[in-house]
Amino acid sequence: MSDTNEILSQLNDRSREVFRKVVESYLDTGEPVGSRTLTRALSEKVSAATIRNVMQDLEFLGLLDSPHVSAGRVPTQSGLRMFVDGLLEVRDLGNADKAALEATVGPKSDDVSGLLDRVGSALSGVTHGASLVLTPKHEAPLKHIEFVSLAQDRALVVIVFADGHVENRVFTPPPGQTPSSMREAANFVNALLEGRTFSELSAVMKTEIARRRQELDTLAAQMVESGVAVWENDMDSSGRLIVRGRSNLLDEGAAEHEMELIRSLFDDLERKRDIADFLELTEQGEGVRIFIGSENKLFSLSGSSLVVSPYMNADRKIIGAVGVIGPTRLNYGRIVPIVDYTAQLVGKLITDRS
Repeated sequence: MSDTNEILSQLNDRSREVFRKVVESYLDTGEPVGSRTLTRALSEKVSAATIRNVMQDLEFLGLLDSPHVSAGRVPTQSGLRMFVDGLLEVRDLGNADKAALEATVGPKSDDVSGLLDRVGSALSGVTHGASLVLTPKHEAPLKHIEFVSLAQDRALVVIVFADGHVENRVFTPPPGQTPSSMREAANFVNALLEGRTFSELSAVMKTEIARRRQELDTLAAQMVESGVAVWENDMDSSGRLIVRGRSNLLDEGAAEHEMELIRSLFDDLERKRDIADFLELTEQGEGVRIFIGSENKLFSLSGSSLVVSPYMNADRKIIGAVGVIGPTRLNYGRIVPIVDYTAQLVGKLITDRS
């Protein structure tokens, strides 16, 4: 932000207005902006030659670029960053957008997963981008856990929560596991439950495994540790990522290489890579954050931008996130209040249901 203020302070009013008009036009059309177009858009009447000189200065500062042989200019990633940080005018949330998001709210008896699915679809619909919703982990007290063998290299852990919620997760058991070792592992875990949540149980189990390692059959100990890995990696830290509106990015007539990059992005998302990082992006403070192109390691390959905001429970603890991904020429002024409102809406809904 300090770099942004420093560069902005170097620009006079004319340079600032030219820069703003170039960015706003590019975000609206996706096309390079020429000096003749700007002569009609500026509040001050100046010649096309004067505007060309200003654009050359902005290009020297690394804020604009000349694509191919075009006489027009487009903002660079640094230019977009400066515009977003220093010149972006965020609009008020439109009544139609607000109504579309609020229409997703069903009766309180609805499960949270179904609610967030609908929120994701609505967010994609109103923004014409792809929406991302990271759902909260289930932190009700545990009631019972069971290990079930599916094949020689596959087993199932069945988790029953005190509120009646049931989850199943497949994991790779240690070689040579037997029905008796699986029962012993389940007995060990269930003896520690005592109404604990996943987070609490994981901490207790690690302590107990270290203390009682000699008492446990080796295979049973490995089975328990495999189960811990499943809970931590697949549920406790990652949560579940809902992606909606992917077709909004795939059907815009992008060049073939851009299409491949976008497909690669969604393949990564669907494999749930770096979901924990997605949540980490939002944990450095409240409110909406904007990541442009390569600033965001999750989506840099696609050249996309991410507008994301955390949502919180009644204790003001971050439990998930909502976001919109799209091309770098997103309508940031409109998207930011939509994402912000959606995060607040989701946090309130989840708090009301808890």
